Amino acid sequence: MVGAHGGNFYQDFDISWGDGRAKILDGGQLMTLSLDKTSGSGFQSKNQYLFGKIDMQIKLVPGNSAGTVTAYYLSSQGPNHDEIDFEFLGNLSGDPYILHTNVFTQGKGNREQQFYLWFDPTKDFHTYSVLWNPSNVIFLVDGIPIRVFKNNQAIGVPFPEKQPMKLYSSLWDAEDWATRGGQVKTDWSKAPFSASFRNFQASACIWSSGKSSCGRTTTGSGPTGNGWFDQELDATSQRWLRWVRNNYMIYNYCTDVKRFPQGLPPECLHS
Repeated sequence: MVGAHGGNFYQDFDISWGDGRAKILDGGQLMTLSLDKTSGSGFQSKNQYLFGKIDMQIKLVPGNSAGTVTAYYLSSQGPNHDEIDFEFLGNLSGDPYILHTNVFTQGKGNREQQFYLWFDPTKDFHTYSVLWNPSNVIFLVDGIPIRVFKNNQAIGVPFPEKQPMKLYSSLWDAEDWATRGGQVKTDWSKAPFSASFRNFQASACIWSSGKSSCGRTTTGSGPTGNGWFDQELDATSQRWLRWVRNNYMIYNYCTDVKRFPQGLPPECLHS
């Protein structure tokens, strides 16, 4: 049975750190994280997942958020961990946020892609989603795909498919690198900084006691009867992906030849 649930932070999440800076409000409908000079804060899902479609609506730190990072990511445990990252890098008032994405497999990352957003992410809630199945990892913003990491194990690229992951979020101070490579520091007179979360939804395979709620079947339309289990980008989604890449992508590890003098990673040449 696939776990399709969400909407109540008391039920789905534990506050993991922050000494009271993370708060669950509105009867479990809203979570806020705050950051001041002493500490940031964070929360994590009670469940572990091995494949799923995970959605969260987030409203980011408004105003001068330089030096702050709001992170929203799936991660397994241990040194050879898998991880799927959204990180929102703060800005000076009036400058756009940078959405930083990365994928770690078997403890190895270095797969950063960065984007500007086509809206102000501090004015209202927007939906940030990960669709993770045996074929690919798709990052989505308001349902629009911005990045795809395909299962390229056939050419020797590890893919996150064996380690269950929890969902984490945190708001923390990264002034040494977050804004213009660390040139712009956090203005603590603007603290506390706060980000808000709501409408968590997970249609996912829950991992518990060494077993998946989805069973073993991985063929057809998936063990779940849910379209996400074998979903790939259709023609319309591919057009949206191109639109985002052409207009809003500002960094792509796959074009950074200086960084990979021995040659670009194999998935870059394959895509």
